[in-house]
Amino acid sequence: MEIKGARPDRRKRVLAFVLAGGKGQRLEPLTTYTPKPAVTFGGIYRIIDFTLSNCLNSDIYHIYALVQYKSADLIRHLRDGWQNYFSTARGEYLEVIPPQYAANDQSYAGTADAIYQNLYLLEQENPDHVVILAGDHIYKMDYRKMIACHRDHDADLTVGSVEVPLKEGSEFGIIQSDAAGRVLGFQEKPKEPTPIPGNPSCCYASMGIYVFKPAALAEVLRADAADASSSHDFGKDVIARMVSSRSVFTYSFVDENRKTAKYWRDAGTLDAYYSANMDLIGVDPVLNLYDEGWPIRAAALHAPPPKTVFRDEGRTGSAVDSMLSPGCIVSGGTVVHSILSPHACVHSWAHVEDSILFERVDVGRRARVRRAIVAEGVKIPPDAVIGYDEARDRARFLITDGGVIVVSKDARI
Repeated sequence: MEIKGARPDRRKRVLAFVLAGGKGQRLEPLTTYTPKPAVTFGGIYRIIDFTLSNCLNSDIYHIYALVQYKSADLIRHLRDGWQNYFSTARGEYLEVIPPQYAANDQSYAGTADAIYQNLYLLEQENPDHVVILAGDHIYKMDYRKMIACHRDHDADLTVGSVEVPLKEGSEFGIIQSDAAGRVLGFQEKPKEPTPIPGNPSCCYASMGIYVFKPAALAEVLRADAADASSSHDFGKDVIARMVSSRSVFTYSFVDENRKTAKYWRDAGTLDAYYSANMDLIGVDPVLNLYDEGWPIRAAALHAPPPKTVFRDEGRTGSAVDSMLSPGCIVSGGTVVHSILSPHACVHSWAHVEDSILFERVDVGRRARVRRAIVAEGVKIPPDAVIGYDEARDRARFLITDGGVIVVSKDARI
């Protein structure tokens, strides 16, 4: 079936839509001024860099990033950090698309509505396959393998899935499928998830990764848009409807991280975000950023190398089991099991441990910081103490259920 209005002279290809407009309320205050996909991760990265790196590593060079919530920071990141990876001479692009404001003059009502408002792009491009990706997950995946599975099944829709513990299933869309991978049922964040047959402690969770036949996608989105009772979300509405009327298959996640356990994280809460960052630290990190066979790209940083200075007795600049980004200076202080983003500075006799410092954080002399996330540009004054007195910390900062202290830009230190 041809989509009306398609340009017959455009070469067919895979077209990707990256959903990058999420507000990320559970990550506040880190998302007070920026959307979740643009939040700093691992010092030099933004969360969206993992999805975009997977695209490039999968030879997908035709991408629309759909933005919405406080998108200026994300747009700058995509413009300055990613445009050089695409060749306009070869017809490649990463285009940033804001809400198109349909007749109701509203922003995107849901994930399905975000694609529906941009169906004209699909009609113009006329691709063989459409890949829809979340821009706020951390993982390594070759989308070509999933596309091949989709093509082999001649499916209208293929949903990426990953095993998660049954006790965490209520956080995700849960998939039930037969031995051939055909989807038999879909539950959106159920209170009692259906376990995997033969593995009662786990269930199959949707990864928020979809491969569609373009014509099928256009048809189901138009039907969804006409349904006044729909919330216009892929998980809640579109997938459940397609399971009963279309050819829907699941694709079990193949991890390019090449570790014993599959690595896929939705860093949707502050504790999950903190834990995912800590996964990067160690002799054998859980998430390997040093694999040249599957590079994770970041924006180019025009900054000097990180450095440690002073080696006097009692005043030695040192960093142990830590990641230091370009422009960082550890000036006579100590950094232990922490991540420092670009241009962070730790002054003499200061101690930073089990913490994440965002860009341009400045830790004053003799200050002590432990098990904290410190937002961009925060200046911690000399002799300040964070992470050692819970009652005092609760009066000044947000503390997560896992005991992580979050120092926001407007915190009273």
